[in-house]
Amino acid sequence: MIDFFIDYMAIFMLATVAILIFSGFPLSFVLGGVGILFAFIGMYFDVFYMVQLSAIIPRMYGGIGENLVLVAVPMFIFMGTLLERSEVAKDLLQTCELLTRRIPGGLAVSVTLLGVIMAASTGIVGASVIMLSLIAFPVMLKSGYKAEFGLGTIAASGTLGILIPPSIMLVVLGNQLNVSVGTLFSAALVPGLMLAGLYLGFIILYSAFFPKYAPAVSKEQGPKKLSELLMLVIKSFLPPAFLIFLVLGSIFFGWATPTEASGIGAAGAMLLAWLNKRLNRKMLREVFTRCASTNAMVFFIFIGATVFSYVFRVLGGDDVVLDLLEAAGIDTAWEILIFIMGLVFLMGFFLDWIEISLIALPIFVPMLAGVDFSAHGIPDAASFLPWFAVLLAVNMQTSFLTPPFGFTLFFLKGSVPPQIKMTQIYRGVVPFVLLQLLGLGLLLSFPDIALWLPTRSGFID
Repeated sequence: MIDFFIDYMAIFMLATVAILIFSGFPLSFVLGGVGILFAFIGMYFDVFYMVQLSAIIPRMYGGIGENLVLVAVPMFIFMGTLLERSEVAKDLLQTCELLTRRIPGGLAVSVTLLGVIMAASTGIVGASVIMLSLIAFPVMLKSGYKAEFGLGTIAASGTLGILIPPSIMLVVLGNQLNVSVGTLFSAALVPGLMLAGLYLGFIILYSAFFPKYAPAVSKEQGPKKLSELLMLVIKSFLPPAFLIFLVLGSIFFGWATPTEASGIGAAGAMLLAWLNKRLNRKMLREVFTRCASTNAMVFFIFIGATVFSYVFRVLGGDDVVLDLLEAAGIDTAWEILIFIMGLVFLMGFFLDWIEISLIALPIFVPMLAGVDFSAHGIPDAASFLPWFAVLLAVNMQTSFLTPPFGFTLFFLKGSVPPQIKMTQIYRGVVPFVLLQLLGLGLLLSFPDIALWLPTRSGFID
């Protein structure tokens, strides 16, 4: 029994983390604490040595403290938080609603379009979902929309920010996979817009077949003159378009690195808040406080994950996982990839994307070393890793929507009227989770959806 425990100590590490995640302790403490605990257990059984603990601090400093790519994380968080408070979204929704009033489900279409615009402007799911629910959901209920349909539309549209660049998830995945963030931004853009297109197609079809659940906007609403409508469009769309161009344009045209572009985006968000006459000392204090707490949470998780992954690998975790896969008969490239995608999807029911990426990637990436997908049109690692990263990103995006622990579901519950039940939110997101799985299937079948833009733009040779 002791020999079995020693041989499979890494698996017991994973099981311990899985149990303690539900204890209510912060994830960073769980990961770091389990790593240290099993390091000392390994010392007791002579499979881990005290001197090996000394390697943890240099790994933290080299992987986190000196990593210039991760500078983009606090900058994008600051940019998204500031935009949330500047009320850019409110004007955008009203304008989109007027432009789409002749389309079935025009208000839901407007919410999705606004989700795309805010995703490309902020990249923060919590901010987008809360903004959309506060601004759009009361209007949808007042217009006669079915609550479940409106809730699902808002939840799915708000989560686009985790995939459409600039995305914090892509910054983290780029750091974990050692892939250029610019490459991942270009690889994720088309898949992100594809998902938005799937949402729009479903919304229009649903509204056409069930018009009583998605009534059309009154044609009498809004400005009567074309010149007034054009001025409204310019006033509403120009500021976020300017910010999107500052961030994504500077990356895609090679004017700035993603890290530099995050600083440009933060400065641009401050400029928009000033132009909207929202920039003041009180608001900045609230923004800085929220950013500091969010950044502290993210980087403490990085530290805990560094401890956990190091001890896991020293205890032979990589070899144990490979042995288990071989015992299960999973050895071909496609079997390994489908297994990883299925496991990540299941993990999404219980874990957040940052937990999945920081726990799972150190385990799975070594398994993919040397995997050959050349028959699928992917000649080398320079093409495979961006494709794999986008597959993971789309898959982990579902973790925001899948019950019982999807973060978007809690963001939504906290910002909608109290009479809305959690079961209504669950029912509302089901069609959109299925659409995300459809998008994942399309990406698996047609890698060029992700690789076309980075190849054409020179990020991949």
